[in-house]
Amino acid sequence: MRRVEHDDPATLTAEALLASYRSHALSPVEVVRAVLERVDRLNPAINAFALMVPGALEAARESEGRWAAGRPAGLLDGVPCTVKDLVDLAGFPTRRGSHLTSDEPMAEDAPLAAALKSSGAIIIGKTTTTEFGWKSPGDCPLHGVTRNPHNLAYSTGGSSSGAGAAGAACFGPLHVGTDAGGSIRIPAAWCGLVGLKPSFGRVPQWPAGAFANVSCAGPMTRTVRDAALMLSAIARHDPRDPLCLPDDPRDWRSGIEDGVAGMRVGIIANPGFAAPIDAEGAFALDDAATLLRRMGADVQLADPGLPDTSRVFGRVWGVALARLVETFPEERRPLLDPGLLQVAAAEKDLPATEFLSFEATRILTAHLMARFHQRFDLALCPTVPAGPPLAGVPTADPLRALWTEWAPWTFLFNLARQPAITVPLGPGRDGLPRSVQIAAGQYRDDLVLRAARAIEREICAQAAGTRRGQNSGEAGSGDP
Repeated sequence: MRRVEHDDPATLTAEALLASYRSHALSPVEVVRAVLERVDRLNPAINAFALMVPGALEAARESEGRWAAGRPAGLLDGVPCTVKDLVDLAGFPTRRGSHLTSDEPMAEDAPLAAALKSSGAIIIGKTTTTEFGWKSPGDCPLHGVTRNPHNLAYSTGGSSSGAGAAGAACFGPLHVGTDAGGSIRIPAAWCGLVGLKPSFGRVPQWPAGAFANVSCAGPMTRTVRDAALMLSAIARHDPRDPLCLPDDPRDWRSGIEDGVAGMRVGIIANPGFAAPIDAEGAFALDDAATLLRRMGADVQLADPGLPDTSRVFGRVWGVALARLVETFPEERRPLLDPGLLQVAAAEKDLPATEFLSFEATRILTAHLMARFHQRFDLALCPTVPAGPPLAGVPTADPLRALWTEWAPWTFLFNLARQPAITVPLGPGRDGLPRSVQIAAGQYRDDLVLRAARAIEREICAQAAGTRRGQNSGEAGSGDP
């Protein structure tokens, strides 16, 4: 279903939009109208939004006035974006995909929503999420099933399901996801997007969610440069988040074109357990390794010597959900997603001493990955074990699905609090997106962006060469 229409402003990158505003080739009003028209036309089948922001066009008019006067408000002035419905937006409810949340509007913006507004970005809506961000298939009790624009029979993935769908459907260029075990990178992989989970604390978050000790917020975009641009706007210190990093005002696009020549890349085949990968994913990993070698990187198989991270993360995840369920009156709990209740029931009696033991193992995992990055600049591995599941199909055993079907390759980097990025590699033989994942040592977000951009540039060059060859063949054959 997905088709990029190059004469449609809604399909342009954020960088292209900003260039068109500077040259007065386009105005923010034209762009926001184009995005909203596209949402009206395509979203009924996709279901990417929890709500739309009625004032988006008025905000675009204000931005248009600033550009006409030559005084843009900030880095993203006039660029349409969305935020996930786990993020507070002043004047609107945060429903978290659940019937058990209030429909009362929030009094203030979350830190990253405030940062987007101060940069001049135009928030057009809040995107769907799985209930409280608990799982990877893209559906929730409150808003139903969100579908993949590449093929509506399939899921987007989650928990940033609506952000993945909005990005793939070209509902503007910039989308905010959150990620406690893969919730940015999994839907990015299944929707053909760039999905960046920054270093823990890079992007401030408040209020704290159920998975505050491993969760991050970050960009979901169609290009690596747009992801870096968006990170530059939202990675700003906010005193409300006691775990966020000190302010580091920088343009994360700086150095992004420097390539990977001389970098050491370790391919991780075992994240502490026998993580599954299908043939399409294995081909994608091999293709990415070949590209990196061709560009001058030293790529080799490497083993960080990790403990069983599936056992560690499964308990971190399960205990957080058990604590969440306990916050609701018992008579209302049947309104929760049955799978969420199943996981919470299995983990609710975990002794505190055992939980602390798992936390110690999490810290050991982070240490071992830090030692790994003394030898390797980057880690390369799959993002997902297989292609997207069918949309709306219940999961029989979510405790097992976590490390067999959903997040076996992503939650390691939440445990270690490292930056990790999903990079699309184009469609597979089934027409659905393929991807790989790149991680770097803690706080080296610049390296994952740089490597992802190098791969993206090579993929684009290959695609352009293929198109030139096809056009040349068509011309020579005399076909119309």
